[in-house]
Amino acid sequence: MNQERIIETAHALADVAREAILPFFRGEALETQNKRQGEGAFDPVTRADRAAETAMRDMLALRHPDDGILGEEFGLRQGRSGLTWVIDPIDGTRAFMSGAPTWGVLIALVDASGPVYGLIEQPYIGERFEGGFGRAIMHGPLGPRPLQARSDRALDAATLFTTFPEIGTEAEKAAFDLVAREVQLTRYGMDCYAYAMLAAGQIDLVIEAGLSAYDIAAPIAVIEAAGGIVTDWQGAPVHDGGRVLAAASRQQHDAALTILSSVT
Repeated sequence: MNQERIIETAHALADVAREAILPFFRGEALETQNKRQGEGAFDPVTRADRAAETAMRDMLALRHPDDGILGEEFGLRQGRSGLTWVIDPIDGTRAFMSGAPTWGVLIALVDASGPVYGLIEQPYIGERFEGGFGRAIMHGPLGPRPLQARSDRALDAATLFTTFPEIGTEAEKAAFDLVAREVQLTRYGMDCYAYAMLAAGQIDLVIEAGLSAYDIAAPIAVIEAAGGIVTDWQGAPVHDGGRVLAAASRQQHDAALTILSSVT
């Protein structure tokens, strides 16, 4: 595994995604569609999602033709190398179509052990968070700086982020609410930016449910590189998605896990 080439490719993927996406952000040519039309739910996709994923797939086909690709919009392309690029061109399409800059581009490289390297890119505000191969760095308008998750603290001093207040099933929502009652502050609607803020040492917990691999692979790599913890609600690996508990440190993780693990 050529780590330098992987890092170079990941940053190049983020660059081409940014170029494909930004002309649509807060513009009039977005053309949002509902991928679950007729199913009583709203799962939006835009021209920007598809343009960005296409651009990233085209680059990977040239640079890493033997690697697999798993993307939200165009599914899985099997590879031969044992490595798979897991990409989400716009994580947080609802925020994107609403003009809120909490969406991001997610890029991860996964092997048989799980995510080994990842990027969380927020093109509009110019922030990029990377983790893996001994790197944990935030690149932003003020220049690069190390990523470091917060240290231990009690739940009553913790900040909790999630995307949807309803979070999932009734049982999942009830468990989330139990944790939310214990923390100092809860904020909603954060999408992948929540995971970036956890890696950057700004918050303590992110709790979500119903995620896919492309939603969480990059955040796992970034958060773990910054010293944080990401598991499912039973404390097991969550590489394929599902119920996610991301924590800055062990005390916050164990306290939240004690509450969440009661959900079956």
